[in-house]
Formats: sequence, C-alpha cells, structure tokens
Amino acid sequence: MPKMKSVSSAKKRFTLTATGKIKRKHAFKSHILTKKSTKRKRNLTHSTIVDQANVKGVKEMLCM
Repeated sequence: MPKMKSVSSAKKRFTLTATGKIKRKHAFKSHILTKKSTKRKRNLTHSTIVDQANVKGVKEMLCM
C-alpha cells in the first residue's frame, strides 16, 4: 500500500492548536490593498479557527 500523502498547500496554510482545532489566516490581504479600509486590513491580520463545516475536508487534506 502506498504512503498517505498530505496536500502540500494545506501543510503550509493550516496549523493545529493545542486543543486540536485548526488555525488559518484570513484571505484578501495580499494585494489590491489601497481600496480597502485600514480597519478592514487590520481585522484581516489576525488568525482564526477553521469553520466547523470545513474541518472534515481540511483534516483529510492533512491526513489526520
């Protein structure tokens, strides 16, 4: 049986917390920032937890 391989892009984008939740960064903060307000950009800076609807898919990508 071949090895289970995790998705390389998922390895780079998601990290696990100590309690087992999956942490992610916000999207829309890489370019075209001039038209976005300072408040919006500041709120996109912080990381957040993956939504419950997406946890199963992310765990499959990470071979968990």
